[in-house]
Amino acid sequence: MGVLVMSANAGSPAVRLRPLMRTVAVWGPGLLVMLADSDAGNVVTAAQSGVQWGYRLLPLLLLLVPMLYMVQELTVRLGVHTGRGHGELIRERFGLGWAGVSTIGLAAATIGSLITEFTAVAAVGELYGVSRAVTLPLAVAALLAVVGSGSYRRVERVALVIGMFELAFFAVVWAAHPSLASLARDAADLPLGNAGFLYLGAALIGATFNPWMIFYQQSASVDKKLAVADLGSARWDTGIGAVLTQCVTGAVLVAAATTLAKGGANASLSSVGEISDALTPLLGENAGRLVFSLGVLGASLVAAIVSSLALAWGAGEVAGYRRSLEFRPFDAGWFYGVYGAAVVGSAILVWFVPDLVWLTIAVQVLNAFLMPLVIGFLVALAVTALPDAARPRGWYLWLIVGISAIVSAFGVYGGISGIV
Repeated sequence: MGVLVMSANAGSPAVRLRPLMRTVAVWGPGLLVMLADSDAGNVVTAAQSGVQWGYRLLPLLLLLVPMLYMVQELTVRLGVHTGRGHGELIRERFGLGWAGVSTIGLAAATIGSLITEFTAVAAVGELYGVSRAVTLPLAVAALLAVVGSGSYRRVERVALVIGMFELAFFAVVWAAHPSLASLARDAADLPLGNAGFLYLGAALIGATFNPWMIFYQQSASVDKKLAVADLGSARWDTGIGAVLTQCVTGAVLVAAATTLAKGGANASLSSVGEISDALTPLLGENAGRLVFSLGVLGASLVAAIVSSLALAWGAGEVAGYRRSLEFRPFDAGWFYGVYGAAVVGSAILVWFVPDLVWLTIAVQVLNAFLMPLVIGFLVALAVTALPDAARPRGWYLWLIVGISAIVSAFGVYGGISGIV
């Protein structure tokens, strides 16, 4: 009788729902870090690419999806199997010196990213006639309040809701109706000998592979207490996020190429707010401005949360202070202090910095220069810190190394070509 009862219970809807509920509960770090990757810097770089080169850089965006997945999947694997964050593993395996170098690179990428996020927030406010003296303090207060709640899951849920506003950019592509013939023609016409084209290609690569993404997703997997049994769901979370972020960025590029690509290789955007002009002919002035504002604000605020947390986690893993959203602010003062200092300091800088598109693109190129170091550490950790059965090996390992080397070399070469 007991066996019959157990069998009946095993087939009940509640029992069948448990694996699905667990899968849904696992999701979050991958999707969130990818939404953050579609940040203001990504939006500006994609828009500038569309304005200057039409659809020619769209294939590059889509070709980066497999590498983006492979890189971030390794961070999940490391977090789940070792229970340690990225900075902590570098310190354990390669010493405090190399851990310090990685943290300096992380800090540079984070501050650069935060400057672009707050610049975008200020620009959106100014579209509606609101001074940055109002929008910047409001954004800072919101970011401090969200993270000060003292719960990883709560922060994740709020950030995901904010990030969903980025999906507004898909409405633009629907309204743009890009010409397939033009897409095909541009895809076959790649000016690889043009330094400006290579520089924007490097910027798109750097916008796709932010160093703080690796630190964040590995630490978030640890803070969320994901287990080895959750790895399959976490991979789906990461894979869907990788496709989504590149499609969002591609939507911005297509919209800009469709409506603003009139000046050829010498065309340039002068401000973040000017991108909203790409949406006005497609959706109408008011609707276009609203869609742009929601998309950029969602992307900027999520990226600000993720990149600042990545820095707070990474610095804590190297320095050894308490580092978890499960601690209240007064119980982990250094963790919340680093987060707060990054947010407040960057907002103050933006208060005095003009709204320059070139600065945003330069930050993405900096990320491209940091790629060899960041991915080099990641692959080295994967082959040394993971349990033997979980290590990448054979053709898959060489695939990761080969693709990463090619993309990193192109990013560095393109960045140097644009500078010199």
